[in-house]
Amino acid sequence: MGLERIRNECAFTLAGARLAARGTGALWWADLGLMAVSDLHLGKSERIARRGGTMLPPYETRDTLARLDAEIAHLNPRIVICLGDSFDDPAAGAALEPETVLWLARLMAGRRWVWIEGNHDPGPVGLGGTHLAELHEAPLTFRHIAKPGASGEVSGHYHPKAVLRARGRPVSRPCFLHDGDRAILPAFGTYTGGLRSDMPALADLMRPEARAILTGQVPMEIPMPRRPGRRPR
Repeated sequence: MGLERIRNECAFTLAGARLAARGTGALWWADLGLMAVSDLHLGKSERIARRGGTMLPPYETRDTLARLDAEIAHLNPRIVICLGDSFDDPAAGAALEPETVLWLARLMAGRRWVWIEGNHDPGPVGLGGTHLAELHEAPLTFRHIAKPGASGEVSGHYHPKAVLRARGRPVSRPCFLHDGDRAILPAFGTYTGGLRSDMPALADLMRPEARAILTGQVPMEIPMPRRPGRRPR
């Protein structure tokens, strides 16, 4: 168990809080028994089909919840924070199948569960738990979208990914970004794309010493990739 934990997470500190970026994309704050995930985007295939888009296999909700279930079983958190865009839109939350609602209810039972409002799901979804615009757990603040100038902030929204070159080919992996002010989580949902860390929206948020932690079976921490010649803030 100890060796598995070491291999599957990278530790870092934010505002004095000792955190771990899990290879799954979950953030773990062991001192509080707090687990955070971002951008589940449950019901995305249903939302796309409802709006007349490309028909996608409707299994992403099941896959996302299975991975979330596995993390909760492994960590047994006292607090779970979903950092916004938990549902692809309000209608997707309302259209969950009964067995999915029961699955969520089982995951939520016996622990504090906080739904942070996102830009895709700005209102309560009627599934229990607490619905907040943001949550302060000293010394950290959890919100969906990072605020320039904030400190001790944990957010999501951008679905960050890092692009590296391996054997002459670009390799892209979802990643955490962190510096002395903030941490930005990768998207946890199955049907989610990503924004490269060297794009201005992310590069302008992060400090020069920012690091990226690539998700996967063996998480890897590297300097945050930036465009050549671009000066960080």
